[in-house]
Amino acid sequence: MSLSGVIGNALSGLNASQMGLQVSSNNIANVNTPGYARSVVNLQTRSMGGAALGVDVAGVTRIADQFLQAAHLGAVSDAGMFTTMSASLDRLQSSMGGLDDAGSMFSRLNTVFDSFSEASVDPSLSVTRLSAANNIQSFLDEASRISQTIESQRFEADAQISATVTRANVILNEIFHLNSSVQSLSSNGGDTTGPTNRQAELLDELAGFMDISTDYQQDGRVIVRTGDGVLLVDNYVAEMNYVPAGSGTFGMNYGTINAVLPNGASTELDGHIVSGELRGLLDLRDTELTQIGLELAELTAGAADALNRIHNDAAGYPAPQTLEGRNTGLEGTDLHNFTGATTLAVTGSNGSLVSRIDIDFDAGTLSVDGGAAQALGNTVDSLTAAINGALGANGSASFTNGALTLSAANATDGVALIQDEANPSARGGRGFSHFFGLNDLVDSTRPGFFETGMSGADTHGFTAGTLLGFEIAGPNGGSTREISVTMNAGETFNDVLTALNDPVNGVGRYVTFSLDGNGTLQQTPNVGYEGYSVDLTSDSTNRANSGISFSELFGVGLSAQAGRAQIFEVNTLIRNDSSLLSLGKLDLDAATVAGDFVLNSGDNRGAVEMQDAFSSVRDFNAAGTLSATQTSLENYAARFAGSVGARAAQAVSEAGSAEVLRDTAMQKRLDVEGVNLDEELAAMTFYQQSYNASARMLQAANEMTDILMNIV
Repeated sequence: MSLSGVIGNALSGLNASQMGLQVSSNNIANVNTPGYARSVVNLQTRSMGGAALGVDVAGVTRIADQFLQAAHLGAVSDAGMFTTMSASLDRLQSSMGGLDDAGSMFSRLNTVFDSFSEASVDPSLSVTRLSAANNIQSFLDEASRISQTIESQRFEADAQISATVTRANVILNEIFHLNSSVQSLSSNGGDTTGPTNRQAELLDELAGFMDISTDYQQDGRVIVRTGDGVLLVDNYVAEMNYVPAGSGTFGMNYGTINAVLPNGASTELDGHIVSGELRGLLDLRDTELTQIGLELAELTAGAADALNRIHNDAAGYPAPQTLEGRNTGLEGTDLHNFTGATTLAVTGSNGSLVSRIDIDFDAGTLSVDGGAAQALGNTVDSLTAAINGALGANGSASFTNGALTLSAANATDGVALIQDEANPSARGGRGFSHFFGLNDLVDSTRPGFFETGMSGADTHGFTAGTLLGFEIAGPNGGSTREISVTMNAGETFNDVLTALNDPVNGVGRYVTFSLDGNGTLQQTPNVGYEGYSVDLTSDSTNRANSGISFSELFGVGLSAQAGRAQIFEVNTLIRNDSSLLSLGKLDLDAATVAGDFVLNSGDNRGAVEMQDAFSSVRDFNAAGTLSATQTSLENYAARFAGSVGARAAQAVSEAGSAEVLRDTAMQKRLDVEGVNLDEELAAMTFYQQSYNASARMLQAANEMTDILMNIV
């Protein structure tokens, strides 16, 4: 070998060793850097004509296993989704408390019925009456607080979606620019390990937000798609758009996450994101929290309705001069649709009977103090007129803006009602006084139950030209279409159902609406569309006099259903005057006549029935994950608490499992890609020795040159 060959070999060895030391040093420096994959120097022999001429650095390679990376990214997405859901549901459960926790909604509900047990001992004590009213309000306040907490968490989820989408856009844009850098370095034979490590770090972060798939190109670029193939980064970058609603109110019409390409083409991503923090936030906002809200509302409405049912069949001592009902949403021209029988009594201040009106809805008549039968007519107005006429000089009846009012004429007289024991009156499953809310213990600003008593033949009464707007969402939550249904003048509820069930212009392709025997609007998914949801997004309808909308009357949409937990409060008159709390009952039979005593201060029958309402079986509608059932308030409260607890426990369990899988996948990836300090120190020793050997060879060449020059 010539002297120049020796020098060339030595110099190439020095260069290769120096590069090796640099790479190993960089590996060691980044041993704890997330997403960093170790690099190795690729060396190749340099030769000419079969003679070795040293070593060349063919490049620096980043050690990465794309299969392990894909498995790790998937595990990161799952962990992001379940961890997000777990944190929110666990926080909500803690806020609610358990069945036995002092101050929890469930304990407050128990206290309500315990207080009626105390009141039944001596119904005349104002202290126990006031305590019962305050305990009811305490329960209702706590239910409202929890409902508002749910809305607050929905708002937080919506805000987090917006912030996450903003960060995802930053990541996508950085990956796009890194692709350009990698492509340029790769084409010029440069070191691409720096930008590719940064790419890996960004991909790990993006996978925490949403499920993604990656496709590495020969020029070093990485193409990024959603898990099911929607393109996010290629030779261009898609911009993810989302406009937060700024509210978590039930019934809020939320927008969608969209991927917009440079040419303006847009793809809705809600249905394409199946895991990651975004999926968890979407499921929390639109499913988990809303279902809990629906279950809470059904429990709250059930408790309020159970109390009102008893209170409307009970009477105070003395009876109140005026009973003012709730806004039922009825119009005077509506058919009253009552069956059975009830009795209205005007009583004196000492509890004596002034006059009685026996109403037989089956016969369509009423009688005053056992007198001749008088026709009721079949509408709300005709019924009101008949009762007003029957009261005569003793009182009056009026129906205005959806509410019925009964009053005694004498300031010292009162009004009370009681159901016929053998054949109680009913409309939509509720008695006459109960349906009109004449003696409600718990008031509400809009209907708290949706058994309307309407029939399909009734005129709908909604203002002509007003609209119902619906949005159809697919199985994964993505919006598929929007549909509007118009109210036409003079039509019946059957006509409205026909319009709703139209498969072309209505929502009949997806669901079928119908009215059951109690006038409840039923929504049944059609075969093949069970996974779709039909959500009310707007409602401009109203009944002319009552002002009640279609959705409020029939409980269509989240606002009408889940929002009920915030609409109840104890009747203000009763809170201000506890003597109006009805703890007794009218003592009437067929032989009772004017002058007989029908009320007394020591009667506790109403209080006992209030106490028993906690364990009495009643109907509960399907809500959230809880199916329709007949059970007691006590059992339904336990089911609701169990439902929330099970959700939180499942989320915690799934989060724990997902985190274990994520950590396991990460460790497997680190075993291949990660930096091993022992290996790197051994490599540094090797390169140091190689460097020294090359240096000694260069020194030897230098000495040989000096000797030759001295010889010459």
